[in-house]
Amino acid sequence: MMVKLRLRRMGKKGQPFYRIVAADSRSPRDGRFIEEIGTYNPIKGEEAVELNREAALKWLKQGAQPSDTVRSILSREGVMTAFHNSKLGK
Repeated sequence: MMVKLRLRRMGKKGQPFYRIVAADSRSPRDGRFIEEIGTYNPIKGEEAVELNREAALKWLKQGAQPSDTVRSILSREGVMTAFHNSKLGK
């Protein structure tokens, strides 16, 4: 089973917000997911991300592949840097 970290759309028409989830790559965008690791609200601005850093690192270490948008969010929050440092043993 290939796990992806991706966005799950919530909210109403014209006012979206997203949940960052770990999901099987074969399941649909808004379908089944394994674990919710955070939220992202593009309307609010910079403080729009709430993230469980430990859960994100756990899934990255287990081989989950983030989507492009989730990778950008994780980079802004410093999770990708922590992941790369843990891989290098720093």
